[in-house]
Amino acid sequence: KYRTELVDTALEQDDAAMEAFLTDGTMPSVEVLRACIRKGTITSAFNPVLCGSSYKNKGVQQVLDAVVDYMPAPTDVAAINTVDADGHPVGERKCSDDEPFSALAFKVINDVYGALTFVRVYSGVLTKGASVMNTTRGKREKIGRMVEMFAKEANPIEEARAGDIIALVSMQETETGDTLSDSAHPVVLERMRFPDPVISVSVQSKVKAEQEKFSAALGKMVRADPSLHLETDRETGQTILRGMGELHLEVTLDRIRTEFGVEGTMGEPQVAYRETFTKKIEEQYIHKKQTGGSGQFAEVWITFEPLERGAGFEFVDKTVGGSVPKEYVPAVEKGLKNQKEDGVLAHYPTVDFRATLTDGSYHDVDSNALTFEIAAKACFREGIRKATPILLEPVMRVETVTPGDYLGDVIGDINRRRGTIQEQLERGTNIAVVAVVPLSEMFGYIGHLRGMTSGRASYTMEFSHYDPVPRQVAEVVIAEVAKARAALRA
Repeated sequence: KYRTELVDTALEQDDAAMEAFLTDGTMPSVEVLRACIRKGTITSAFNPVLCGSSYKNKGVQQVLDAVVDYMPAPTDVAAINTVDADGHPVGERKCSDDEPFSALAFKVINDVYGALTFVRVYSGVLTKGASVMNTTRGKREKIGRMVEMFAKEANPIEEARAGDIIALVSMQETETGDTLSDSAHPVVLERMRFPDPVISVSVQSKVKAEQEKFSAALGKMVRADPSLHLETDRETGQTILRGMGELHLEVTLDRIRTEFGVEGTMGEPQVAYRETFTKKIEEQYIHKKQTGGSGQFAEVWITFEPLERGAGFEFVDKTVGGSVPKEYVPAVEKGLKNQKEDGVLAHYPTVDFRATLTDGSYHDVDSNALTFEIAAKACFREGIRKATPILLEPVMRVETVTPGDYLGDVIGDINRRRGTIQEQLERGTNIAVVAVVPLSEMFGYIGHLRGMTSGRASYTMEFSHYDPVPRQVAEVVIAEVAKARAALRA
């Protein structure tokens, strides 16, 4: 019965095959079914599902055969739209050797062969020794070794053509998501979107003598995974690793141990809170300083207003009549960009607001770019205090799959974590509970879930959005940050 239903679905892609099947009732040949499944896959009418286990080497060959039989060849895919470095449309690139060269770097790994950058050639031909442009970063790259990967084997090649997937050895400037193209015909392919990190930890080598080796390994991991961010805390000098969750960061350190042979330790996870404005205000600030000789002077009038969640930061210059010379306007923007990273509530970055420079004044001798940068920073600090700033917290989409016997306990636990249930879905004999929960409430969830359900439930989690932190919770967060910073200064 079920096989017949599958055959019917496949044959819907070919009217002639369906008519023949309905006329004489004879099951179509394997070749006809493959052709129908391939057509349905390419048009996204359905998605083939195969079962297997790579660990036990079951069904692996069938998956590889399905890739060959059902997945589209490069020539089956429509031409790809391209833009220039500023995002303006350039035109289409067809999958053809006759088109100018363009390729997308979609993965970077660290291997025994060195750093391998996997690229898909969308158009043109790439030859060993060629010089190409990384149009994403505006830098040139010299193509050294080119290899075609076959499992763990790297087979050297001299050229790659449209549609090929190859690996480039020891690329210096290219990272995941970058576009490589012919220098004479530069284009940028569709940009890959990577989520901003929502959690951070301090990391260091377990053995002090291996700190340099550990730092080098961290750098390679961050280059391979754009959702990881690495920075140094300005006050403590600690190395801070940011990622998408506890498990993400734990796996990163485990890979450093297994791939680079150096162990690291991780501090307590810290949530990536944000700060924002809640009302529109206009602020004036005059920076004036006289220390003998030439002084310092700059005046700015800036309007700050909140934007919708996820909008980030916008800067607008609406000065007229040269009240702020054009050569100093970038300094105002720079000052705001730098200062917004240090919020007034708990020193978290300030997001989702527009800053409009409306007026100002300058002195022929005492004004320069630095004085306007200083004035902009001070104007921001004064302005945000008057705009009723609030804390924002990352909220995660959590899907918990549990047997029905534990449904009440799972829902109750999510509610206690300030979560909101969005829907419940049947998954065979289990039930999937979809909810949004603040990240700060999800630490240690997997252990609690296992204990609550005798190890029979599982969950997945991904970033959803930022929401205002409830006042009582915000007060606790602000107090904890102040206490921690005071301890560091002591």
